[in-house]
Order: sequence, then C-alpha cells, then structure tokens
Amino acid sequence: MKQIVENFFNKKIIRTDSLTGGCINDAYKITLENNEVYFIKYNAKLSVNMFIKEANGLKELKKSNTIKVPEVVFVEKNLIILEYIPTSNSEKNFYKTFGEQFAQLHKYTSDKYGFYEDNFIGSTPQINNQQYLVWSEFYYNERLLYQFRLCEKNGYADSELRNAFKNIEKKYINILEINDSEKPSLLHGDLWSGNYLCFNGKPCLIDPAVYYGNREADLAMTKLFGGFTSDFYSSYNEIYPLLKDYHYRENIYKLYHILNHLNLFGMGYYRQAISLMLSY
Repeated sequence: MKQIVENFFNKKIIRTDSLTGGCINDAYKITLENNEVYFIKYNAKLSVNMFIKEANGLKELKKSNTIKVPEVVFVEKNLIILEYIPTSNSEKNFYKTFGEQFAQLHKYTSDKYGFYEDNFIGSTPQINNQQYLVWSEFYYNERLLYQFRLCEKNGYADSELRNAFKNIEKKYINILEINDSEKPSLLHGDLWSGNYLCFNGKPCLIDPAVYYGNREADLAMTKLFGGFTSDFYSSYNEIYPLLKDYHYRENIYKLYHILNHLNLFGMGYYRQAISLMLSY
C-alpha cells in the first residue's frame, strides 16, 4: 500500500494512523511530507472491483451538487484514496439541513431505474439492471428476489421463510403501485448512522451503494438502526413531500436490508425478516 500511495503522490508518507469503523477493509489516515492528509481504504485480498464501484457512486452523488461527499483522489482494485473528512460537532440545525439536502438529492432523477453498473451493498453484489420500466418490478426482482435466492443458497430459506416470502410475492405489486408514479431518484442506497459524517457542522455522505430508484427505499433504511432525528424527516418532507401511506411501505423497503444482513451475518436477522414479511 505505502509504495502505491507514495508513487501516486510522488511524496513520502510521514505518518499513518489506523482508523476503526470498517468491517470489510482496513482504513487509514495518512499524512504526506507536505502535511497533506488523506483517507485510505485498503484490502490486499480484495478480488472484486468494490473500491472502483464505491468511487463511481461517490462521483454520481457529487453530480447532484446537493450534499457533501468526499472527493475521489485515486482508486484501483485494492485501494481507494479519498479526501480526508475531519469530523466536527454538529450545528444546532444539523438534521434540519441534512433532511433538506437529502430531499434535494432525491430530486436529482433519471429516466431509468438501477445504474449503469452493478455495485455492492456491504460485500453483497447489488444488481442494477436498467431494463425495468416499472419500479415495483425492479425492486422485487433485483432487490428482494435476489436476496431471497441468496438465502436459499446460504441455507436460511426454510419453510417458514419461504412461506413468508410467498406472501410478499403475491402482494408486492399492490404494496408498491403508487411508487411507480415517481421518477427514479438518485439514492445513497445504504444510509444509516455509520454512513454519514459531520463536516464543518454540515452532513457528508460516505460509503454509498448508489442506484436510481424510489426515494422511499432510502428513507426506510434510515429507520432501521436509528441515528436520525424528527427534524431530519420533517425538513425532508417540507422540501419533497412524501406520497400518502409512506409508512405502510416502510417494511417492504427495510426487508431488502434485513435479508442482506441475514445473508451476511446469519440467523440473528432471521426473525426480523419474517416479521417484516408477515406485516403485510
């Protein structure tokens, strides 16, 4: 890693600080001989283009010109160098600003669902097939069904989970029908409290799983593990009002991430997946 970085900058690294927080890759803050500071993620064993996909996602978010994301400095298969984001205390209106900027991000739209390339949700491949004209079909096939088939492959799809998933299979069109009326929004894709920072008192998004889809999917993810205040949601709704019965659809959007957690981390997420499916 050190040689790659020093060759790229043509400068010596004078300090390397190991950072915590990632469960897949090693993370570092490096200081160069001219005192420039950068953030690095490194994984010598990485056999897929996870960092390249992350860089492309950050660049796509940057295009919206709505919310801070780190600048991509350099990327290759085993390493990504990003602008270092020093964290600070949040301002009084941090979550109000966050909600407003996140709503503006969702107003940045495309004519197609998905993305120009597949990427990752955690370490799981995320399929971004752009052939779908209807959101409910994209979401069911490329999000829920894909995760369910991984459950089958990983041995989690017993009769109870299969029957619960059949319930969703029968009902997803009716559940998501109203969302088919909105244009595909640019989504962060994996927004929880660990994937944003406070930079100069303002929000900064990191670690995206970008695609274009229905914005309710992004908002539902924020409800899974906490970390967002009522000001975030109220200010969002002022800028970009949600469609009626949004809360009814939250569980089907949470389901994608809980099935992914089941596939990544095991049976600790099994009962929650069943509960989300049977809520309909």
